[in-house]
Amino acid sequence: MRNPKFVSLLNHLRFYIPEIYPQLEKVVFLDDDVVVQKDLTQLFSLDLHGNVNGAVETCLEAFHRYYKYLNFSNTIISSKFDPQACAWAFGMNIFDLVAWRKANVTAKYHYWLEQNADGTLWKLGTLPPGLLSFYGLTEPLDRRWHVLGLGYDLNIDNRLIESAAVIHFNGNMKPWLKFAIGRYKPLWDKYINQSHQYLQDCATS
Repeated sequence: MRNPKFVSLLNHLRFYIPEIYPQLEKVVFLDDDVVVQKDLTQLFSLDLHGNVNGAVETCLEAFHRYYKYLNFSNTIISSKFDPQACAWAFGMNIFDLVAWRKANVTAKYHYWLEQNADGTLWKLGTLPPGLLSFYGLTEPLDRRWHVLGLGYDLNIDNRLIESAAVIHFNGNMKPWLKFAIGRYKPLWDKYINQSHQYLQDCATS
């Protein structure tokens, strides 16, 4: 419960992107714990086949399917969703805001928040309402666009990291923390200006 990703309202701003940027047609969304390693321009020309959200699926990993995030003992969930549906990742997404507005995704998000007012459909975080709101509206992206797990997985293949457009330090072992995973930390540190006054103040506080 103390984790900012669960309690910060700022994490929910992602569901209001079309309202924040009413003139935009597409946007690439990036979390604050990612490193962009390659040009992302091609994302804007990808065919999303009418879908709203382009995202890398995560069900290739151990258990990332809908039933792990949502309470399928509740008929509100079980009557509308496939428990084996493949989950996907927030953190590097291409959003078609025209399709978003047409599908009224933000209203879907509000609906699911209201349904979960008692916390029985899911517990914490923004991914579960995202899985519900973008259900049937997500286009799978090639995994090389977004490689995840650098904040918890000790065994990511170096070749996969090198080929990735975006690497994501999702998990608790963030690269700016002392208990970061050592082999990944340089991938973040090489972009940090250690002489910056803010960092100097942080180091002495």
